[in-house]
Amino acid sequence: MSENEQTTNQGLTGHDCIQSYLKTLDSSPGVYRMLDDQSRVLYVGKARNLKARVSNYARPSGHSRRIARMISETASMMFLTTRTETEALLLEQNLIKQLKPKFNVLLRDDKSFPNILVTGDHPYPMIKKHRGAKREKGSYYGPFASAGAVNRTLNQLQKVFLLRNCSDSVFETRTRPCLLYQIKRCSAPCVGRISETDYAESVRDAERFLSGRTTQIQETLASEMQEASEAMEFERAAALRDRIRALTQVQSVQGINPKGVTEADIIALHMEHGQACVQVFFIRANQNWGNRDFYPRVGEDVDEAEVLEAFLGQFYDTKEPPRLILLSHDIESPDLMQELLTGKLGRKVEIVVPRRGEKAELIEGATRNARESLARKMSETATQTKLLTGLAEALGLETVPERIEVYDNSHIQGTNAVGAMIVAGAEGFLKSQYRKFNIKGEELVPGDDFGMMKEVLTRRFKRLQKEDPNREKGMWPDLLLIDGGAGQVSAVHEIMAEYGVEDIPMVGVAKGIDRDAGKEEFHRVGQRPFALRHNDPVLYFVQRMRDEAHRFAIGTHRAKRAKSMGKNPLDEIAGVGASRKRALLSHFGSAKAVSRANLADLKAVEGVSEALAEKIYGHFHEKG
Repeated sequence: MSENEQTTNQGLTGHDCIQSYLKTLDSSPGVYRMLDDQSRVLYVGKARNLKARVSNYARPSGHSRRIARMISETASMMFLTTRTETEALLLEQNLIKQLKPKFNVLLRDDKSFPNILVTGDHPYPMIKKHRGAKREKGSYYGPFASAGAVNRTLNQLQKVFLLRNCSDSVFETRTRPCLLYQIKRCSAPCVGRISETDYAESVRDAERFLSGRTTQIQETLASEMQEASEAMEFERAAALRDRIRALTQVQSVQGINPKGVTEADIIALHMEHGQACVQVFFIRANQNWGNRDFYPRVGEDVDEAEVLEAFLGQFYDTKEPPRLILLSHDIESPDLMQELLTGKLGRKVEIVVPRRGEKAELIEGATRNARESLARKMSETATQTKLLTGLAEALGLETVPERIEVYDNSHIQGTNAVGAMIVAGAEGFLKSQYRKFNIKGEELVPGDDFGMMKEVLTRRFKRLQKEDPNREKGMWPDLLLIDGGAGQVSAVHEIMAEYGVEDIPMVGVAKGIDRDAGKEEFHRVGQRPFALRHNDPVLYFVQRMRDEAHRFAIGTHRAKRAKSMGKNPLDEIAGVGASRKRALLSHFGSAKAVSRANLADLKAVEGVSEALAEKIYGHFHEKG
C-alpha cells in the first residue's frame, strides 16, 4: 500500500482541481479522499481503477446534485493505492468510520449486540447475557438484536432448563437455595439439590436448544412427563409440563422460524424523501433472534446499491458476519464484499438477493418492517422539528437548535453524587449520546448543587475543546438546558465565560413559587424570568426533556448507590478469597467489625495466616 499526499494545485477548486491530479494517477486500485479548502475530508471512495474514477469527477456535467456540490467544494485530494480491490474496499470503510465525511453514507448507530453465554470454566456452568469481546471461556450464542430479546429468551430458558445465573462468588457462599429455586427457575446446584451429572445434562439440553435442535428436547420432556404421571408423581409431572410450555413460548414469541434458513442476517432497505431505514433480522439455529432498525445518513440522490454497500462495510467492521446475508437490493461490488467478509469470518460468506421462495418472503417481511419504521420515524421527526422551531421562537434563539443538552444532578445529602446529561434533537432523545458524571470534587460541601453543576460543565467543556476544538463533528450543543433558577444559571455562565463558549444559548428551567409543574420559569443571563402559557406544546416539550434528564440522573444515582451498598471492603484485599472472607465474616459478624479488629484477633481466625492478618490490619489502618 502506498500513499500520495495532496499535491500543489495553485489554488484550484472543483473540476479544475480534480483534473490537475489525473496526470499523476495510474490504473491501480485504491482509495481517494476529497478535501475542502480547510483540509476537511468531504468524501472517501474506493476505485478499481483510480485514474478512471477520478476522470469521471473531472467531467463538468452529468453529475447528481450531491456529487456536483461535493466537486464544487473540493480543493485538494489524497490517494492510497492498494494491491487488491478488496483491500481498497476494507480501507475505504475504515476511513469512512474514522473520518465521518459529510458526503458519504454513514451508519450512525454502531452498538455491539448481546449474546447468550454458557460459561465453560466451572463444574456447574451459568447462563447469562454477554456483550463485548468474547474473552470469557464458554459457548456463545447470538447475536441477539437487543437486550430485551436476550432477556426474554433467558427468562424462558431458566424455566425450562433451571440453570443458574448467579456469579461464581455468590454460588460459592450460598448455604441454602435462593428465591429462584423456590419459584422453579433454578435447580440449586449451589447447595447440592442436583448432581453434577444431571446438571451437565441440563446444560447440554440448553445448548441443543440454542443450536436449533429443539424437537428432541421436547420429546424427551414429554416422555419424562408421561412417566412421572404414570408413576403418580404428579408434582414432578406438573413441573415438566410447565417446562414444556416455557419451551413452546420461547419459539412462539420469536415469530419467524424459517425452516430452510439456518443462519443468516436478513437486511432490507427502504428509502424515501432523502431518508433511509435498514432493517436487520438475525436468524440463528433456524430461530429469529430479534430485529433492529438503523437510519444511516444519506442524501436525496443516493441509490440503494450505494447505501446498502456502505451499510454492510460499516456494520460488519466490528461484527462477525453469518454464512449467509440476504439483501433486498443488489450492491455495487457484491464480489468484493463477499471476499472481504469471507476473509473476516474464515469461512465462505454468501451474499444473495433472493427473488422467490422462503428467502424472498423473509426479505419481503423485513422490507415491510423497514418501510413502516421509516414512516413512523419521519412522522416523529416532523413533530419534533415543529417543537424545536417553537422552542427557538419562545427562547428568542437565532437558529433552530439541532442538539440540545439537558443537565441534572442527583444525590442523597451529598453522598453518591452524580451529574447527568441527556441529548435531544430532531430525532428525539439520542440515548447513545447520554453521559453520566461521577462527582469527584473533594472540596464540595455535601449537597452543593451549584458546585456539582460547575464540575459537570467544566468537565464537559474541557472534553469538547479537546475532542472537537473546531466544532466540526456535531458534538457541540446548540442549546443548554439547566435544571435550576437564577443561581444555577449564574454558576454555569461563569464556567462558559471561563472556556470562551458564551455564544452557546443557555437557559435555566425552574418550577414556579408553588413548585407546581406547568408553572415553570425560564431564566437567562441578564434577563428577567419568563413563563410560557400553561397549555403550550413547547412547555410540555421542555418538561419532557427535563423529566428525562431527572429520570436518567436518578437511575444513575441509584445504580451507584446500590453498587456502593453491595461493595464489601474485604474484596479489595489481595489474598482474601471467598472462603477466607466467609471465615472473617463468620468470626466477626460484619466487614465493619473486621476493620476495627486488632491484629491478635485477626490472627485467631481459622485460615488466616500471620502475614495475611497483618495485611488486613494494615489495609484498614492505612485508610484510617
